[in-house]
Amino acid sequence: MRVSCLQENLKRGLSVVSHAVASKSTLPVLSNILLTTEGGRLRLQATNLEVGITCWIGAKVEDEGAVTIPAKLLADFVGNLPNDAVTMSLDERTQTVHLRCARSEANIKGIEADEFPSIPTVEADEPTVALDRDVFRSAINQVAFAAATDDTRPVLAGVLLKLQGNEVTLSATDGFRLSVKTIELPEPVRVAQEVIIPARALIELSRIIGDSESPVEMTVTPSGGQVLFHTDNIDLVSRLIDGKFPDYQRIIPKQYATRAVMDRSGFLRDAKQASVFASSSANIAKVTLDAGAEWGPGRLTLSANAAEVGDNKSELEGQITGEGGQIALNVKFLQEALGAIDTPQVVFEMQSQAAPGVFRPVGDESLLIIVMPMTVR
Repeated sequence: MRVSCLQENLKRGLSVVSHAVASKSTLPVLSNILLTTEGGRLRLQATNLEVGITCWIGAKVEDEGAVTIPAKLLADFVGNLPNDAVTMSLDERTQTVHLRCARSEANIKGIEADEFPSIPTVEADEPTVALDRDVFRSAINQVAFAAATDDTRPVLAGVLLKLQGNEVTLSATDGFRLSVKTIELPEPVRVAQEVIIPARALIELSRIIGDSESPVEMTVTPSGGQVLFHTDNIDLVSRLIDGKFPDYQRIIPKQYATRAVMDRSGFLRDAKQASVFASSSANIAKVTLDAGAEWGPGRLTLSANAAEVGDNKSELEGQITGEGGQIALNVKFLQEALGAIDTPQVVFEMQSQAAPGVFRPVGDESLLIIVMPMTVR
């Protein structure tokens, strides 16, 4: 193998696929990146056996070939090279790659490409669905944060993606909060289906598709065991989670006793202030809503109290209607809910201190976030 490419392109490609490199594995080859020449381009691949990422970069191929190279070593070396052409040549007898860039060179010992596990590909005439890159990326960021971070209940560590009619619905819950986002499609999907995708895989996808200009094509394997996301120069393959996702529709309140329309940035700022004290008291923050006088603005009070540290209270004016009342929420979940909303104003609805708090963007019915209340002794 002999190939040359620009340092900035190789650096970017290594950064993309490095997200799928296994951090700890009994197979040494999983700590490597597979480099393969393919159709006048250089293909980079990495996998941890749950997620596989493929990235293609432009290159000048003089001799075809393939090899795997330690991911961290290669990325660290290339990252410190000047922005010039990088030439890589493989000694097949010793599986050593010689890299040269300007006045710098190195020899890196690799492992034969045959030992690298094959990353599944989907051979299909057309994808299951094609999604606008920016819309899909935004939807992932508005939903995946609500998934569980441990695998105690595997389905809660995933995002339910439901295809039906002209809509794609993404839902995630860890049992303490819920986020549901609906994306409108220009035309109906061919086949209605539901799959549970690991939240970690979707978060990685949102990170790596930023430079792509093409739509994100999603294809579910015929067996239903894996999903492939494809753009013009990046593929991500992930296993699917087997199981039944909770019936979250049951916990979505159908009505409210108090409704507040607040400035989102002000609400988020106050939540960050409260978190300084709430972190010492099980992350509990109290939200108190007061409708105020008939023609005057309402008032939202956010407070936190930690016996050994101190307390704080902040007030925010807004449009509040209904009975008023108080609810205790996890301030970390409150911050993440407000951070996932991208409109200037946010709607907050509550029924009682024992019922969930509901957050929605003002003027956007496609996103719903629910945070369960906390019990204050």
